[in-house]
Amino acid sequence: MRYLTLGTDPARSRRVSQLALGAMLMGTTTDEATSYAILDRYVEAGGTFVDTANNYAFWVNGTQGGESEQLLGRWLRSRGLGDELTIATKVGGRPPRPAKQLTEDLEGLAPKVIKESAERSLDNLGRDRIDVYYAHVPDPAVPLEDQVEAFGTLAAEGTVGLVGLSNYWAWQFERARSIAARLGLPGCEVLQHHHTYFRARTDQAGLRSRDGSIGVTDGQLLSYLRAEPGLALVAYTPLLSGAYVRADRPLGELYDHAGTRARRIVLDEVVRETGATANQVVLAWLMGGELPIIPLVGASSVTQLEESLGAVDLELSPEQRERLDRAG
Repeated sequence: MRYLTLGTDPARSRRVSQLALGAMLMGTTTDEATSYAILDRYVEAGGTFVDTANNYAFWVNGTQGGESEQLLGRWLRSRGLGDELTIATKVGGRPPRPAKQLTEDLEGLAPKVIKESAERSLDNLGRDRIDVYYAHVPDPAVPLEDQVEAFGTLAAEGTVGLVGLSNYWAWQFERARSIAARLGLPGCEVLQHHHTYFRARTDQAGLRSRDGSIGVTDGQLLSYLRAEPGLALVAYTPLLSGAYVRADRPLGELYDHAGTRARRIVLDEVVRETGATANQVVLAWLMGGELPIIPLVGASSVTQLEESLGAVDLELSPEQRERLDRAG
């Protein structure tokens, strides 16, 4: 397994595996026995970084979420696992009432919500600290300073280890970190965005943004990471839900452009040269670059997880990486 360190303060930093495991559908779509088997294999392989959220997965059974956190709590207790694992969760995307689809009407990021949700997540997980606590989605209705102070206070008192922001714009990261510094509080040290080898279009307005594709890693975000070496990026949906290897999983509008076709050609070349799968090449490309990127993979079976684990030992040559980088 590969490892890297999140955070710069030795008192709060965490050394984590560079391949993170997403638990989004554990406890709902993925049954308990299968979830336990996946988690056991991940830990056996040296994995130490598990990701969830307080709203996972409300849309499956029409709840408010929490099933994933609760399953992780049961599994942690059954295995006697403690501080050796880093568990990340999120706040801000929980529906205020049972729901089956995402709407604009979410819990938001008022300080009271941030604090109360942390307490609920700790209870679900059976822990006394949240190792990484993310704001799940921006909340323009709450002043950023109030959000930063709420997260920073939890980190300063030890309820939270590291503060993270997910799906925020690059300017918001910078502003949030400046506010935290001014207040003398711990600031954001982990980002979570969608990132993969194919480049997504950034001009597609979505549910929570009229200004383009919120949550998609773009050049501004990568440039920001390059300028701030203390930050790490957790890359969600790096395998495009199977679209790299399955013809029945279309890429969709975000990837319908000439750059995708150019990158597909080079990706296929490297797959042939290495004998690895396209998924493994993509994960190896993400993990082996100059920026601290942690791909966050999901798995509905141990077999799926094994394919992702196979990427950990895949070393791309400098020439292969150069071709992959320059394509498209």
